[in-house]
Amino acid sequence: MKRIVFMLVAVAALDGLLAYTGPASGEAGGETAPIFAIKIPQGYRDWRLLSVAHEVGSLNDLRAILGNDVAVKVSREGTLPYPEGTMIARLAWNYLPLAESEEAFGHLQSFVAGQPKNGVQFMVKDSGKYASTGGWGFAQFDDGKPASEAVHNTCFPCHSIVKARDFVFNRYAP
Repeated sequence: MKRIVFMLVAVAALDGLLAYTGPASGEAGGETAPIFAIKIPQGYRDWRLLSVAHEVGSLNDLRAILGNDVAVKVSREGTLPYPEGTMIARLAWNYLPLAESEEAFGHLQSFVAGQPKNGVQFMVKDSGKYASTGGWGFAQFDDGKPASEAVHNTCFPCHSIVKARDFVFNRYAP
């Protein structure tokens, strides 16, 4: 009996999120992330830019943080917490030196985005479904397929250090 109730609760919990998400155009997809049941949102590459970042250390990448209309509004206004339905995407690339910058400046100064790396990541705000992770569901897709459960298990512990910003690292870049 407990198993049947759990399965019904799990199906009910997934129903709302999956109703408004789907594979993005040109992306392999349709597979569900193992923990948070998030699919690649259709059209996410058309979301607006919230911020950019340069990650150092083992990740060593350039990042673009995109948001749906809800995320953009809250980010611009600087109001927290983010409301239900907020969706944030993180795209990352390695970076390459722009050879012409060495000629122009006498040293390498400019860098451009290279190959995509570290998958694409999403945060989805749904306080009911993701109460145990601050109201956020997390997903990472590598080559259009969900990353491992081990990868997903690292998301919330890392984001928990920015609880005061509703677990969101990025800051709006006007």
